[in-house]
Amino acid sequence: MTSRAAPLRMRPRRLVTADPLLPRQVPAGTEAVIVGGGIAGISAAVVLAERGVDVTVLEAADHLGGRLNAWPETLPDGTEQMIEHGFHAFFRHYYTWRSILRRADPQLSFLAAVPSYPVISAHWPDEDLSGLPAAPPLNLLALAVRSKSLGRRDLLSADADTGRALLAYDRATTFAEFDDLDAATFLDRFGMSERTRTMLFEAFARSFFCNQGELSAAELVAMFHYYFLGNPEGIGFDVPDTDYSTAIWQPLRRYLDGLGATVATGAPVHSVAPDGQGWQVSAADRQLHTKNLVLALDPGALRTLLADSPETAAAAPQLAQRCESLRVAPPFAVSRLWFDRDVAPVRPGFSAVSGQANLDSIAVYSRLERPSIEWARATGGSIVELHSYSCRLTDAIEAADALRAELATLWPETADAVVLHRHDRLEATAPAFPPGSAGTRPGVRTDARGLRVAGDFVELPYLSGLMERSAMSGVLAANDVFAEVGVAAEPIMGVPQRGLLAGIPRIPR
Repeated sequence: MTSRAAPLRMRPRRLVTADPLLPRQVPAGTEAVIVGGGIAGISAAVVLAERGVDVTVLEAADHLGGRLNAWPETLPDGTEQMIEHGFHAFFRHYYTWRSILRRADPQLSFLAAVPSYPVISAHWPDEDLSGLPAAPPLNLLALAVRSKSLGRRDLLSADADTGRALLAYDRATTFAEFDDLDAATFLDRFGMSERTRTMLFEAFARSFFCNQGELSAAELVAMFHYYFLGNPEGIGFDVPDTDYSTAIWQPLRRYLDGLGATVATGAPVHSVAPDGQGWQVSAADRQLHTKNLVLALDPGALRTLLADSPETAAAAPQLAQRCESLRVAPPFAVSRLWFDRDVAPVRPGFSAVSGQANLDSIAVYSRLERPSIEWARATGGSIVELHSYSCRLTDAIEAADALRAELATLWPETADAVVLHRHDRLEATAPAFPPGSAGTRPGVRTDARGLRVAGDFVELPYLSGLMERSAMSGVLAANDVFAEVGVAAEPIMGVPQRGLLAGIPRIPR
């Protein structure tokens, strides 16, 4: 039985171990094609190439990274700035993803700790989630003592069974009991005050790119365990001290080049089809044949590729059916603003936002990344990114204007700031985890030999989230190739897979 999260036992768990009796290097001639150059695809590529696989990565965009990508943009003053896809927190229990990153930077020297993790609101005092103990119930007790929102009345009126469910995460029982329920109804049952719910739960739920009414309650419980109650490293996180391209994708590409891998950007794949004992991959400028194909795409792109590949859909009917049922989350909006002045000195580098119609987070890049810091120092300005994780608006400019107005409500000093430049995007590429969707998403291994799927929407055997789910899926896809050719698996570490109260019978009341 998988061990539970508990005091004195809060440490990473070995989820996958390598058989020491099996060889590490693959047989000569083993090759793989990976469609998609984001976290999942590059994680698979790194592990495969290290073991001697002849790897080809095909990425449709002109740059690697998927939803963690970055690209150059020239400002009106003539300076060039790198634009990221959006702020990402590099949590310290992302063991698989950090292991991949260590291939390019063994000390992870590009990551810097974010000293605080505030949740801010226009209506109530800030909460700070940093510095809490890692182990339950100590983290909950510390939160109860320190929180300005969680009062004695909340603790006494909270529904005991709902609270227990948060502490009793178990993959089988949690999803059997709560997957058909939406997160909003689950939190209604909890019985917390509006303030407590808004400040401690709403921001957390929306960070998975779904509104409460559109998110499975089981997924909420799972992520609450993964990030808070079962996280051996605590809830603190790091951020890169420079842009993602410089810190991550250029070094990883050089690493893959050194292993003999082929990494092609600007190479969209139009279709894939079974071909004898392997797969035919039709890209814009090339045709490839492979025995090992990994589709590491976002859910919408995967669904489109399968629709354009009828022979693959016929060869893998279960995969095709599951792809048809995949849902994409509502669009997320990102607005990066170059102001003519700094924000107030007390403003942290990152703030989660709760209680606003659209604004979910604020990142002050001119306090986080060296190139942005240098630009701000030279101009006296600041660079601020606003993010709506699940935006109801349908136009990028309209969404950005709404975010700017909500920022001024929270940080009044920005109301009169002149915007020297802005970059606004509205994009729907994140996966949704609606009620009833557990067991309906593709797994890493499909019903067609040699065809694997990777991404943060994939049904995995181990608990993980966001960037770590992407990286873990890629390594699991690589491990499936290794299993087929008879070599040892790549080890995988993770959090305790069950909650403190998992498997302990309820006490009758």
